[in-house]
Amino acid sequence: MTLPLKKFFSALAMMPAFAVCLPAQAALDIGEPAPKFSAPAALDGKPFTYSLASELAKGPVVVYFFPAAYSTACSIEAHAFAEAIDEFKALGTSVIGVSTDDLETLSKFSSQTCQGKFPVASDATKSISKGFDALMQTRPDYATRVSYVIAPDGKVAFIYQSLNPEKHVEKMLSAVKDLSANRDKKQ
Repeated sequence: MTLPLKKFFSALAMMPAFAVCLPAQAALDIGEPAPKFSAPAALDGKPFTYSLASELAKGPVVVYFFPAAYSTACSIEAHAFAEAIDEFKALGTSVIGVSTDDLETLSKFSSQTCQGKFPVASDATKSISKGFDALMQTRPDYATRVSYVIAPDGKVAFIYQSLNPEKHVEKMLSAVKDLSANRDKKQ
């Protein structure tokens, strides 16, 4: 076998490994209605029932999915959302984190890592994650890292998906600012 042909077959053999690293594509398109959900959640360690419909009645909502509480990347992302929560509130926007972790784990996570600044919901049944197409393809017991901005009319206004937690807050803030600016233009 010639050297270029060996390289070709070697690269071909590696393709499935690279595909495993890629996140799933979000099924919800901009403009589509977001699945309404109620779920067990915690804010600053206190359990309650979260309702997306109730929050949308107050303004836009950032729904962000994350794989696992206390993992390094998820802790980085939660901390970043906590640090930016006043900016979201100033724009009339609330934030909810969603993972497939149990409520007990998320109660602790909400007070420690989220600093009691926004709630996190338990999707132990994975029904919310399935509705938002937010389950990892390769590890379907875990949500992937995807963030949505849901407009007050219940429709998806923006989607950002990346396993890297660094840009989610920045992208969501920018999208909420754009949503607010467009809403102001229409009035």
